[in-house]
Amino acid sequence: SELLARSLFACGISTMLQTTLGSRLPLIQIPSFEYLVPAVVLSSHLPLSASTERNGTAVANVCPAPHCTVTGSRAASLREVSGAVLISGLLQLVLGVSGMCGWAAQRCGPMVLAPSLSIIGLSAYKEAAFFCSTNWGVALLLMLLAVTFSQHLRSCHLPFCAWPQAQEGSMEPSVPTLRTFSVLLPFAGVCVFCAILSHLQIPWESLDLPTAQLSWANSTFQAPWLRIPYAGEWGWPLLTPRALAVGIAMAIGCSMNSVGCYVLCRRLLRAPRLPPHACNRGLCTEGLGSLLAGLLGTPGGTAASIANACAAGLTQAGSRISVQVSALACVVLGLSPRLAGLLTSIPLAVHGGLLCVTYAVAVGTGISYFQYADIDSGRNIFIVGFAMFMALLVPRWLGAAPAHLATGWVPLDLLFLSLLMVPVFLTGFLSFFLENTVSG
Repeated sequence: SELLARSLFACGISTMLQTTLGSRLPLIQIPSFEYLVPAVVLSSHLPLSASTERNGTAVANVCPAPHCTVTGSRAASLREVSGAVLISGLLQLVLGVSGMCGWAAQRCGPMVLAPSLSIIGLSAYKEAAFFCSTNWGVALLLMLLAVTFSQHLRSCHLPFCAWPQAQEGSMEPSVPTLRTFSVLLPFAGVCVFCAILSHLQIPWESLDLPTAQLSWANSTFQAPWLRIPYAGEWGWPLLTPRALAVGIAMAIGCSMNSVGCYVLCRRLLRAPRLPPHACNRGLCTEGLGSLLAGLLGTPGGTAASIANACAAGLTQAGSRISVQVSALACVVLGLSPRLAGLLTSIPLAVHGGLLCVTYAVAVGTGISYFQYADIDSGRNIFIVGFAMFMALLVPRWLGAAPAHLATGWVPLDLLFLSLLMVPVFLTGFLSFFLENTVSG
């Protein structure tokens, strides 16, 4: 609950900066997947003194207090991950101030955007399947409602929810209500349905032992109602060579993810193409958010949310004011660990259903960029196929046998492993390199 509250607080501040000083797109900032993979890679490379043998498995010692300074404890590992987040924020600031982000975005044509956006959507299929497997009925119910509201009933105007708007002397309803709330209504309805089943003690959620241990319901009620987070409360971030290597990987992966999210949001909302200076400002504000998150001791920085950009495409609600209201809500939740901890009671099947609906939009948006390229060209066919295939192959190979990547220097191993485990980086790098080097 404490970690979640601090993360929400940093995300709320970063979202407010993004919508006012950054790219000014209606984008919510979250700790993205590109922060999670390097953080897990760094945490898995604990020194031997940080582990104890328990049932034949090396695990980190548990620190019972947030101020624990025992060498090799979980708190020390968290401080090292926070140091990597801090370094990634500094590098994002450098990339934004130097203009490299805008320069690269201007040179991303359809042969770069199409595979990159498609892989961004496809990269979440494992997590979506894992969440949905807790109860496929609940996940399918949410998907059915979301598809019905956003597609089949997208032009439906409810008379008691529509605001009249004067157009050519006539009064016409201006809000397609069901499409506007095509994400919120299914989410709220399915959560209420699951709460009713739980209240009636009807078993509906199938959880194995590792998944069941993710439940934080018991610790939520022990969290304080109000706690103002401040830098250094849990110790200052550790800046080590390993944290530097992982921080570089975080900055590169999140910068590529953010540029893709800017393009995705702009296209879904039919907005003009972002100028380079807007991309640079957006990356600078994300860097500031990551700096704040690292100082607060969270294990993830802030980056533009792909899921929320896709939700904006489904609802066609592109108002910055609504995003700023959500930023204020994140700040309020960040000040109350107990309220933030209640978010963990949302069923995993609901998360899975939302991932299926939103990330599918990213896949479709990527495919739509093929219309701007000669897809019959052998050169273009090879670039797209090779970049997407390798982006799915290499993380699978390294995930099964990470020991194959060993250069003899641990920070360099962590840098390569953190980058090559992120499909977005592989797709973006390969497609950008081949597009700008292969003639045609």
